[in-house]
Amino acid sequence: MARSTRSADAARADRGDQADIQAVSRVSQILALFEPATPEVTAGQVAERLGLNRTTAYRYCTSLVAAGLLERSPSGGYIPGGLLLQLGAFAVSHRRVMNLAPRHMQALSRATRSSAVLSLWGFTGPVVSRVEENIAAVVVVSVRVGSHLPLDAAQSKVFLAYHVDQLSMQRLTATLAGPARDELRADVERVRTVGHCSAMSTPGVVVVAAPVFDEYGICATVAVIGPDNTLSMSDDAPELRVVVDTARELTHELGGHYRPDELGQQAV
Repeated sequence: MARSTRSADAARADRGDQADIQAVSRVSQILALFEPATPEVTAGQVAERLGLNRTTAYRYCTSLVAAGLLERSPSGGYIPGGLLLQLGAFAVSHRRVMNLAPRHMQALSRATRSSAVLSLWGFTGPVVSRVEENIAAVVVVSVRVGSHLPLDAAQSKVFLAYHVDQLSMQRLTATLAGPARDELRADVERVRTVGHCSAMSTPGVVVVAAPVFDEYGICATVAVIGPDNTLSMSDDAPELRVVVDTARELTHELGGHYRPDELGQQAV
């Protein structure tokens, strides 16, 4: 009888653990809905996008408000809360690359006459963390800070190529449909071969990106973005050389090893 009771207690404990894990996963999915294009969500939107019923979505949102992770907006929806903002600011401010990058990005923007973009790896892809626009240009092509970049973006491909957790990267690309997945994986392999990425994920807009490393591995990507009539995707474009030099200089300041340099050593 005692053994049977212990088995039942263990089973209940296991179910409780699974429920806790599921709850944490749901919370992360709800928080991941926020981006520049979606600064506010309703319980109905949460339910629709995550496949929950409205009552469950409302309970989650209400609990997140109580925890300080969300706040009610004047329109009745939900926006990121004070605790989330505090944690986000703390996390970003403690990335050394964010402290070292500004002067490099300003110089990069001036040299290429384009907007310079620094991205950090977020939950499931790069998040634009700093932008230096070319204020001398009449027409400025830019991207908003906080934007979550799609997997086919140039900076995403650089992260996918050099991320230390390649198993997780394979799982991310596996979520795409067959042809898109195969094309993306081929592009990522090319990044490993040449050490950078030039892409046109948006018609008429070119992005040239390179990796930045600290002592632990890739910590950021640096890129320039501009119209295709001023920014080239060629491997011998002068703008590409400036982007790569900037990424290399940042890497050295961070105490990292610039892995694309190994490509030249192997060719010798």
